[in-house]
Amino acid sequence: MSPVLVATCLCRRVSFASLLPLARAAGWELDELVAATGCGAGCGLCRPYLRRMLATGETEFHELLREDTTE
Repeated sequence: MSPVLVATCLCRRVSFASLLPLARAAGWELDELVAATGCGAGCGLCRPYLRRMLATGETEFHELLREDTTE
């Protein structure tokens, strides 16, 4: 197993596990999640993790992800 564990928005100190049920209940996409919680709006390092969380339901990541800048 990788020594990397990313499971929290560092700027807001909010776990992805606590964000996922809120996002699913509200039907949020990434921009709505960012607007409602502030997660992903600070340094932005958690944005690719939030994007994957919304797509897959994962809340713990054992790899470093980078923001896709081609969107």
